[in-house]
Amino acid sequence: MASESSTAKPLAIDSSLSFVTAIESFSRQLNLSLPPLKLPFRPPPLPADFPQSKLIPKSRFVVDAFSHAGEFSVSYFLSHFHSDHYAGLSPTWCKGIIFCSDVTARLLLEVLKVPLPFVQSLPLREPVVIDGCEVILIDANHCPGAVQFLFKIPSADEKFERYVHTGDFRFCDSMIIDPVLKTFIGSDAVFLDTTYCNPKFIFPSQDESIEYIVNMIQKIGGESKGSMGSVLFLIATYVIGKEKILLQIASRCNRKIMVDARKMKVLRILGYGGESGVFTEHENESDVHVVGWNVLGEFWPYFRPNFDRMNDIMVEKGYSKVVGFVPTGWTYEMKHKNFSVRSKDSLEIHLVPYSEHSNYNEIREFVKFLKPRRVVPTVGLDVDKLDSKHADKIRKHFGGLVDEMANRKEFLKGFHRGEMSDGIDETATMTVNEDLEEMETVSETCGSSMALSSLQEVGSTDRSVLNDEEQKKIIQELRECLPAWVTQDQILELISRSGRNVVDAVSNFYEQETEFYEHIATLPDNLPKFQGKVVDSPLPFTFPARDDIKKNVFLGNFDVSSGQDSKSSSPRGKMTSKSKASPGKRKRNLQGKPKSKSKKNSSLQSDGSKQSTITKFFGKA
Repeated sequence: MASESSTAKPLAIDSSLSFVTAIESFSRQLNLSLPPLKLPFRPPPLPADFPQSKLIPKSRFVVDAFSHAGEFSVSYFLSHFHSDHYAGLSPTWCKGIIFCSDVTARLLLEVLKVPLPFVQSLPLREPVVIDGCEVILIDANHCPGAVQFLFKIPSADEKFERYVHTGDFRFCDSMIIDPVLKTFIGSDAVFLDTTYCNPKFIFPSQDESIEYIVNMIQKIGGESKGSMGSVLFLIATYVIGKEKILLQIASRCNRKIMVDARKMKVLRILGYGGESGVFTEHENESDVHVVGWNVLGEFWPYFRPNFDRMNDIMVEKGYSKVVGFVPTGWTYEMKHKNFSVRSKDSLEIHLVPYSEHSNYNEIREFVKFLKPRRVVPTVGLDVDKLDSKHADKIRKHFGGLVDEMANRKEFLKGFHRGEMSDGIDETATMTVNEDLEEMETVSETCGSSMALSSLQEVGSTDRSVLNDEEQKKIIQELRECLPAWVTQDQILELISRSGRNVVDAVSNFYEQETEFYEHIATLPDNLPKFQGKVVDSPLPFTFPARDDIKKNVFLGNFDVSSGQDSKSSSPRGKMTSKSKASPGKRKRNLQGKPKSKSKKNSSLQSDGSKQSTITKFFGKA
């Protein structure tokens, strides 16, 4: 049986067909006579102002965007049952199929009364094929029923693109070892919960916050079961969420938790009804009461306690003291060593940094683990526009954590396609996509030692290959992509190691740019060199006991148009070049160095060719 289940085909769903069936069923329930819908659908284009942070690329899959629903899609995904995510849903919803977890589906049906035909629950951790795309749901560690969506969208050449949509989530260590999530390392994009994407939000773990609340209740209220003690404890929560806190209080403090009818209805759906013995609707059975989120105070733009309301509750219910707990990351103040407490007379409010969203360090840890090609913020000002200033500011927090090399490869492939469209022979660089994986493997396995060892005999490279017309064109393309200080022999070595693949060669170079540069600086003076020129240039490196090297960098000056070394002034002559700068950041020339005007026309001509190619590429983009 195990082998059969492991080889079984995943559930396949046609959202258009499901939508037609749902409309027909909904019409019968309401006794409506609607014209039959015909397949296949030809949906209109998405509106130009549709929020891109809610759309999975190369699909019509819309996530948590029901207020933006339209005829352009019938496939809607709901990450969890919080009002800021299900806004737009109602008992009259009929715009498409809602895909979600089983818990969220039950909440939609029983709380919001969304029509059953339009709600489709999906299993956790099992692939489901929807409109030809694979979708997997995994737990988001947020509220009950909250999930992350893992999408595999087919692309060209029988490949697929991978996208992770976290919804709202709290990162935890178990995600790093999750075998399903591991298959999405290197995803094309992560649609990321950036609620606390600010270094000031580095609040404690959930366990630490729960421990604080439990200890305070035990310290202040003792071991009394609290039918009518002298102290009333108030816990602020949402309609759904913070259940972990309530369950721990009940278990460790030996108390029932009093909730109102609406909260009890939700708890019953979650399997925590009155029969569980944990929750009750009777006030006289508990001194721990759950209250609405804004009962203890207002949160925006900063927390303002509502002591008047608390005092009214104390007098009404006959207690002598009221202690409230507000569990949210927004109230966390890093300047305080202990959790913040606001008090007035016999009233206390403890601001507990318990959050079901990831804190700043956890967000970065998650991105570091997945190492996606890009991050798409889903929370923040103006993040619906991918190129907004706020979205760009958020993305800067993940510098060095995303896969910059993959982005560089994509850019180079686009650059190469732009050149080919201008009439350059397609065989000049072989196949751009060929063996990209092999280059990565070689780079990771051999590291910089391979680059240095392969350059030890840089002066002995066979230059007979320059007679090959194809080789000349590859060299020409590399000259336009690499810094001017790269020598002819290094270019030949890059070509040899990359199998004449321009993208591989350039990517390999930029992975080990520092090693290439340092190798030039350590070349002995008696090493055979082709004709070139010496540039007096400031470098980003410092070599001990070799100050002369820092000022005299040998630059190859191969004329790609003739296939021969161009004639130049003496290799020991000095000149300053603005167009031939060292790698990394190009800084101004050293003060006090004379600016030579020789070879001005030659430099302009060389740069003009390069600028022309780049201009053509971006013009097409």
